[in-house]
Amino acid sequence: MPNRSHPFTVVRDGLRDPPGALRGAVVAIGNFEGVHRGHRIVIDKAVTLARSLAQPAAVLTFEPHPRAFFRPEEPVFRLSDEGAKLRLLAATELNGAIILPFDAELAELSAEDFVEKVLVRRLAISGAVIGFDFHFGNARKGTPEFLTAEGARCGFAVTIVPEVREDGGDPTVTRPRRFSSGAVRAALAAGDVADAADLLGYPWFISGEVLHGDKRGRDLGFPTANLRLDSGSRLRHGIYAVRVGIGDRRYGGVASFGRRPTFDNGVVLLEVFLFDFAGDLYGQTIDVAFIGWIRPELKFDNADDLVRRMEEDAHAARTMLAAAGDAFPVLGKLD
Repeated sequence: MPNRSHPFTVVRDGLRDPPGALRGAVVAIGNFEGVHRGHRIVIDKAVTLARSLAQPAAVLTFEPHPRAFFRPEEPVFRLSDEGAKLRLLAATELNGAIILPFDAELAELSAEDFVEKVLVRRLAISGAVIGFDFHFGNARKGTPEFLTAEGARCGFAVTIVPEVREDGGDPTVTRPRRFSSGAVRAALAAGDVADAADLLGYPWFISGEVLHGDKRGRDLGFPTANLRLDSGSRLRHGIYAVRVGIGDRRYGGVASFGRRPTFDNGVVLLEVFLFDFAGDLYGQTIDVAFIGWIRPELKFDNADDLVRRMEEDAHAARTMLAAAGDAFPVLGKLD
């Protein structure tokens, strides 16, 4: 976490609430879903431009995810909910975040009105930074070229960040892939949390409240902290090596995500067994970072076979965690 000489300010309704300390900021505009490595390049450009103009730097983002507004019948696989996104952003050199409610009013706003009413009148931005494929306004008519022209007309600087691709420093790679939220989702849907971490720049994590379960894990010798992921999650069902954050403390662990086919094939849960931990976590909010994939979810003939495999899984998780060092997302604190 950066050593801040300034607070991280959050403005939760940039259409109505005064921007306060973020008025006049250079804004990086986008969804910032997952705050992946491509997003961080956009953020870094905004911070650099803001410093050159002696202005604050902020992200201008949207909640809920626009896809949830336009297609409410299709649950969105969110890489980071609002809280997680803000904690990731608060760990950068940004001065804050401005959240616009994505509703009918915003969806109907023309690109011209978005610039005039939001960027100029409400926020009085000194600069804007967007990715090469970012569009805004009704019918997505606000293109990068349009924003550049509007910036020149209205007196704010505009930086367009070109497509960012990963080649791993290997000049023989002829088709490096883009850093994108879609690529991260695909990796998680395949259970490839190591690849997701490479795209994100940190291990993918979820936060949630520990729920009461049926205590079956305790009876088997593996007491678990149970969390329910968002209904839109498409994480592959299976067994993972994880690292758990409880406040400032970190614990290794092994987690099962799925329906427990050996017993009830019931509601989808994340069940986390923490190594070297004793205590009551019910009602607490914890962070679970996914470090490695161990195996798919399986159905066993009996509890004894399941326990033997769980012991093997725990050993595999400890090995993976030792190889990963202290890998864990860097998260800022919100007031």
